[in-house]
Amino acid sequence: MTGFKPLSRAAGIAFVSMTLVSWGTVLLFLKHLTGHIDAWTANGWRYSIAAIFWLPILLMGLRRGDLPERLWRRAFIPAAFNIAGQVLYAFAPYYIGPGLAGFLLRVSLISSTAGALILFVDERPLARSATFWMGMTLVAGGTVGTVLVGTTPLSGAGGFGIVMALLSGAFFGLYGVSVRYCMRGVPSLTAFSVISLLTALGMVALMIPMGRRHGLEALNLSAMNWFLLIVSALVGIAAGHTCYYAAMTRLGVAVSTAIVQISPFLTAIGGALLFGESLTAGQWGSGFVMLGGAWLLLRAEQTRRAGIRESVLLERVPAAPLEDAGPASALATERAVVERAMR
Repeated sequence: MTGFKPLSRAAGIAFVSMTLVSWGTVLLFLKHLTGHIDAWTANGWRYSIAAIFWLPILLMGLRRGDLPERLWRRAFIPAAFNIAGQVLYAFAPYYIGPGLAGFLLRVSLISSTAGALILFVDERPLARSATFWMGMTLVAGGTVGTVLVGTTPLSGAGGFGIVMALLSGAFFGLYGVSVRYCMRGVPSLTAFSVISLLTALGMVALMIPMGRRHGLEALNLSAMNWFLLIVSALVGIAAGHTCYYAAMTRLGVAVSTAIVQISPFLTAIGGALLFGESLTAGQWGSGFVMLGGAWLLLRAEQTRRAGIRESVLLERVPAAPLEDAGPASALATERAVVERAMR
């Protein structure tokens, strides 16, 4: 047993590293594919491939008869936000570089936080935190900076791509909040599975009327490009979420979340090496400002969680029996406080 924690931590580092690589490379795959297929086709095929990955989890749940009640209905809103975000996400690389798009997607921190403040009572103490508002200001300022100090024109195709990336980030932030709100009590892998399947149905429904040759253009891809398309689906949609969840259970939510904030920098480096994308010094600086803002938001969240734990101890709220430790325990105590506050 003495080696269990070091082994678990080593596994957590491996999982969070794989998450970082997964989410840092997806835009690079999509940028390459822009010269071969349209965005509707890329989305339809990528999510269909990912759906095949997730389908066995739902089939096993159906066989055991332990899928949560109203699962499909509860997943509808998160899937709708995911579809909107993914459509815009896939179109952005057709108009701007992957590095710029990666930084602009950090606007998801703003929309997810705003949604959480509205929907969750236990999140509202953040609004009284100076650290929180400083972090939000830095994220917003860094986002504006990446746009204003760059060389991408703010009108025409470049401006269109910037707007798409910003809206995509906003929808992805709302997707995260809606998953937490609508899928409470649903195991993470089950939630990912049903949302991915609904998203795949939506993507195929859009691809057939909107994609070139109704999506059949993908059949003309070379073997190498088919390989890249499949890898982008498995890495970005399937493996990324799975590895992130595995990392959180071993390293904790705070550490895992902090590390994956580096992914836009990996995307920007890859964009420079593979596609000759050149970000200005001001844009790199704005990226670091956004990273600092994300760190402050994380600090504010840690302080809020510490306050919840202290209040739970003082009120002696009984803890529910848990199969997992770490983040699962923190979420359980948060639910207990919220339920008491809403009575």
